[in-house]
Amino acid sequence: MNGETPNRDLTLTVNEIFYSLQGESTHAGLPCVFIRLTACHLRCRYCDSEYSFYEGQKMRLEDILDVVAPYQCRLVEITGGEPLLQPNVYCLIEMLQAGGYQVMIETSGSLSVERLNPNVIKILDLKCPSSGESARNDFSNLDYLTVKDEVKFVIGDHEDYQWARAIVEKFALTQRVTVLFSPVYQKLPPSTLAEWILRDHLPVRLQIQLHKAIWGERRGV
Repeated sequence: MNGETPNRDLTLTVNEIFYSLQGESTHAGLPCVFIRLTACHLRCRYCDSEYSFYEGQKMRLEDILDVVAPYQCRLVEITGGEPLLQPNVYCLIEMLQAGGYQVMIETSGSLSVERLNPNVIKILDLKCPSSGESARNDFSNLDYLTVKDEVKFVIGDHEDYQWARAIVEKFALTQRVTVLFSPVYQKLPPSTLAEWILRDHLPVRLQIQLHKAIWGERRGV
């Protein structure tokens, strides 16, 4: 933004805004406000938020902040869909940070994160082969991550695991960021993924989707 004051009348197409427990990442279990933006250019085979591809309404950035404020929660995650598809997301981030919020953003890793403020917690969701979208990964994004950021791999089978393990080793990810291995919900048993990680002494964090363990596949939680 080059120090300019964001235009609070700019808009984003928003799928939903809700308050829940953070279900993933190293912040799992903490109260969090989620801003889910509409649209995604990927079509991962295991996607659990296809409703975010098209559903949504345009909202002024000012109005988005007005919805977030009453939850009285300082942790906010911007997700999608793919939130970086909408250029005005950078203005929203600046406004949230100016308001004292800690901002997280989950992005697919196929679009550049170079413009993101270094203070934003970036969760890079690198796509494994079973997603059908692994060719879209932009590994140059890893150059813009810092120790506070996280890289997530959603693992659907042993091929995915081996692929993710090779990427972790190639880019020395565990020495740079927190690495999360998450099993595809109701496809790969968490216990199986845990066995592979333990067998290989892999220094990554096993992650399950806490919100699904609590509420199943309900939306808005």
